[in-house]
Amino acid sequence: MPTAVHFGAGNIGRGFIGLLLREAGYDVIFSDVNATLIGMLNSTPSYRVIEAGAGGTEKTVTGYRGIDSSADPDALVAAIASADVVTTAVGPNVLRFVAPAITAGILARPVSAGPLAVMACENALGATALLRDEVLKHAPAEEVGVRAVFANTAVDRIVPEQSTDSLDVTVEPYCEWAVESTPFGSAVPDIPGAHFVPDLAPYIERKLFTVNTGHATTAYHGRLAGHATIAAALGDAAVRAKVEDVLGETAEFLVAKHDFPAAEQQAYLQKTLERFSNPAIDDSVERVGRQPIRKLSRHERFVGPAAEIAAAGGSATALLGAMAAALRFDAPGDEEAVKLQAMLRDGTDIVADVMGLTPDDDLYEGAVAAVASVRASL
Repeated sequence: MPTAVHFGAGNIGRGFIGLLLREAGYDVIFSDVNATLIGMLNSTPSYRVIEAGAGGTEKTVTGYRGIDSSADPDALVAAIASADVVTTAVGPNVLRFVAPAITAGILARPVSAGPLAVMACENALGATALLRDEVLKHAPAEEVGVRAVFANTAVDRIVPEQSTDSLDVTVEPYCEWAVESTPFGSAVPDIPGAHFVPDLAPYIERKLFTVNTGHATTAYHGRLAGHATIAAALGDAAVRAKVEDVLGETAEFLVAKHDFPAAEQQAYLQKTLERFSNPAIDDSVERVGRQPIRKLSRHERFVGPAAEIAAAGGSATALLGAMAAALRFDAPGDEEAVKLQAMLRDGTDIVADVMGLTPDDDLYEGAVAAVASVRASL
């Protein structure tokens, strides 16, 4: 039976990627630094994935084990060396921390074993490419290249915050895992739950600039309007109008850039709003809005599409409004939110240092005005 090592045994790891790998027939080894969570995995023979909402089902997951990467790094390296697939769901900022173990496992792998399939399943553009760059900081490219194949992915499933007392995970019924097929040549991994495509860029950008942009926009405008959950925020006509305006801008951009049929993109947009409105997924605006500095960075869900729209002569007014709302995300429990508020108060050049924009960018003046409006309200 094939084996997969998955970094990140949290809710997304168990309720999405780990689930699809098990359904594909892989023995799944979860790696995490949370000793309590690993202990629960190793002492519990099964857990449930509960799809909440219309059309949802309940699935039981078995055939897994856990490795505490801090306590037993040698076992982790050995597992990677003999695995068929390595995946991650740890967050883009954590990839550099898991890269050394992945590198060691790749180097310990016999060339005769065939290449290891490495896929970072993160909410970011080119996350696997980023992981590969981190791996190559620790090993020669020629050694890595004969032992591993790196493929970018686009992942989509809403998994809200929930109790850590159980391994059971509540998720939405919808999920999508798209993987670029080209790096694998004719040896594409057998994962029926994943969708392998020759050109991933349109899928990544459609998901990032519709689902992630819309989700974050709902969180930031919703929080300013006093709502605690995403569903409640979308139930507010004023907030929903702002979200629809943002997604109208990104939809026009996506149709023009990637030749998506306009009706198809509109249907995707409406499906996305339906998913956000799922009353069975009590997703908090605090969770969805966290890490605003990353979400406001140059190639992320706001500045990325807005900069391209502005460069093409289009309007990014709604996106700039969402960026201003993100700047107002004053959440004491989120480290990035606290840091961002301090940067706003101390005069840091937010447009350059956070958004990565220069005066040569067509979006620059609009971004400067958005930051100035926020600072004026402090």
